[in-house]
Amino acid sequence: MLREFRDFIARGNVLDLAVAVIIGAAFATIAASLTGDIIMPVVGALFGGLDFSSYFVLLGPVPEGYAGSLTDYAALKAAGAPVLGWGQFVTVVINFIILAWIIFLLIRMASRMMAKQAEAPAEAPADPAEVVLLREIRDELRNKG
Repeated sequence: MLREFRDFIARGNVLDLAVAVIIGAAFATIAASLTGDIIMPVVGALFGGLDFSSYFVLLGPVPEGYAGSLTDYAALKAAGAPVLGWGQFVTVVINFIILAWIIFLLIRMASRMMAKQAEAPAEAPADPAEVVLLREIRDELRNKG
């Protein structure tokens, strides 16, 4: 059974999948930073300080002993208050759309490159120097004979 597992793991497609998952996770982090650190602040500035991540609806009572702000989504959530964080959800959806768009552009570019390679005429392989030399010798022998 261990041998079968080793053979399964050693297959190229499983290793490719593992690499894709790792790169995808790193890429998702980049997209999250792009959304949270660049796009959403610009959207907020354009719409007068709008920050989607701080929009929420308090669904129940705040836990006893909570001394933080009633407008701080992260603090209320950490304290265990029942909150519906619709603003955070909007931010995650925007993050997903950006990530999907970037992946679409990458796949589109790769597909076009592969199509160009398939359409390009195959070039004749260059003759090695020895073959050229042998042809020259053959032609000289024909001319002398």
